[in-house]
Amino acid sequence: MDIFEIFSEYSYFGIFLVLIGVNTAPILMPPSWIVLTSFYLLDPNLNIFFLAMVGATGATLGRFFLKKISGLFRKFVGEEQKSHLDIIGDYLNRKKYGYIIASFLFGATPLPSNMLFIAYGLMRAKSISIYVGFWFGRTISYVIMIYFGDAVLRPFFEIFEDRIIGILLIDGVGIGTIVLFASVNWTVLITQKKIKFVKPKIWRI
Repeated sequence: MDIFEIFSEYSYFGIFLVLIGVNTAPILMPPSWIVLTSFYLLDPNLNIFFLAMVGATGATLGRFFLKKISGLFRKFVGEEQKSHLDIIGDYLNRKKYGYIIASFLFGATPLPSNMLFIAYGLMRAKSISIYVGFWFGRTISYVIMIYFGDAVLRPFFEIFEDRIIGILLIDGVGIGTIVLFASVNWTVLITQKKIKFVKPKIWRI
């Protein structure tokens, strides 16, 4: 709470900075809706819609940095997984609304978007629609979560009295998602419309 009180002194700009930091880190960060809701509960005079837009802008900028950082690790990815990532990227590029729909869905739902942007970085995705879809998705989800924040946040903390357990659980879901992502043979799925799994080997070691 001390951190929230410190940054809340800078009003929306302080919240914006916190959201950038939370969304730039790949793991071990609380969901950004919890951060925004905590700020709102600390200062109910904040405008929900403007707070959601500020939060979405900070989150999108943070994910932009995460994507850039992730791209630096592409050289450590196995050749087979590089091929799969490039196939997914080519597929989304061919679809007029491929990137914007994918980003919107991850932004508007509880899906772990950190893993999505790590994947975007590894596949060297460059479409601006990545950020447009994510921003709109995040804005909508933030408005809803902030508005119902007190009703949602308290049960969450009651379930996870030790908050780090909740954060680790959410990160575990995200890591599980990327392992599942790496286990799919995307060449077969995209070209033959069949689901086939392979032994995931993401990094060249």
